[in-house]
Amino acid sequence: MLPSLQSFYDINYITVSLVFFSPLIGYVSSGILNTRLHNALGQRGLGVLCGGTHMLSAIINVLHPPFPVLVVSFMLGGLGNGLSDAAWNAWIGNLDQSNELLGFLHAAYGVGGVASPLIATAMITRAALPWYTFYYFVIGISVVEMLALTGAFWNHTGLRYREQMACSPGAHEKSASIRRVLTKQPEARIAWLSALFVLVYIGVEVSLGGWIVEFLLQVRKGEAFASGMGATGYWLGITLGRILLPFVTNLIGLKIAVTVYLAAAMAAELVFWLVPNFYASIIAVGLQGFFIGPMFPHAISAVTSLLPQHLHVVVIGFVAALGGCGASLLPFAVGMLAQRFSVTALQPFILACLGLSLVIWLFIPHAKKSKAFV
Repeated sequence: MLPSLQSFYDINYITVSLVFFSPLIGYVSSGILNTRLHNALGQRGLGVLCGGTHMLSAIINVLHPPFPVLVVSFMLGGLGNGLSDAAWNAWIGNLDQSNELLGFLHAAYGVGGVASPLIATAMITRAALPWYTFYYFVIGISVVEMLALTGAFWNHTGLRYREQMACSPGAHEKSASIRRVLTKQPEARIAWLSALFVLVYIGVEVSLGGWIVEFLLQVRKGEAFASGMGATGYWLGITLGRILLPFVTNLIGLKIAVTVYLAAAMAAELVFWLVPNFYASIIAVGLQGFFIGPMFPHAISAVTSLLPQHLHVVVIGFVAALGGCGASLLPFAVGMLAQRFSVTALQPFILACLGLSLVIWLFIPHAKKSKAFV
């Protein structure tokens, strides 16, 4: 999609990277509003808002407006993503077998990541359709999202949510305010470290997903369709990792598992960077996707096992908001580096970020009452 946007609007790497940067405003807004919206609307209202913001963003994109308006539409998409992350991760994180269920939740996201570049690439390279026709498909998916979530959570009103939170352990002690969880120990340490870990991880995920096609085209000299399939393989790896690796995690423990997965992802990144072969790059980036796939659901598992239930929405909302910052800032940084040094700057940047995420993970405390975080 990025090469098509560059060609359509006749813009450089830095300017096109604004589509990564602009969702930051939506994510930050969702982090501020999450608790209030849950209390007022419940999960049913959140379902309407999430689907509605995604649909409105896609409608704007279908109209292929001037580029500044397109940037605003991605802000709306960021708002919907941030609200979705907090609402559904917090809800599933409190269910039995949450580690596996979170893996399936995020695997569904990976399925979308597989389908999107596949459909977009086929539309643009095979059917010779303009890039914005892809967003007709997004509009349809957004309608399904709104109807499915509203129906599934029809009885989950704001009143029901407030009653549930009032009955959760520790809810009577202090209010679950964002200010409290960011300043009072031990919640602050868990919230900040988890959020920073997710910020770097999602930045890596989106940077690779967004820039891999350009890298394969410009550096590995691949054909347009084959390079687009490289992005599909990457998201397929993420999907499979989110489905399969949680079962491995339950055998060896969350702390050790994430450490091993990140080390394996760094090894795959070295192959992607140092082996100048198109097909080796395709395989390596697919393996990267496989090993980094469960990072976000595992981070959510850590949060839900370390904190009481009444803090989950506000902390996960904060974690998702900072994750959105990573999804905006790191791909934008790649664009600036690509403009200055060429798109080859992607590889050392990703390797450094993976190393940083590993260091942050090692500082996240162990859960005392959960076998998952050993």
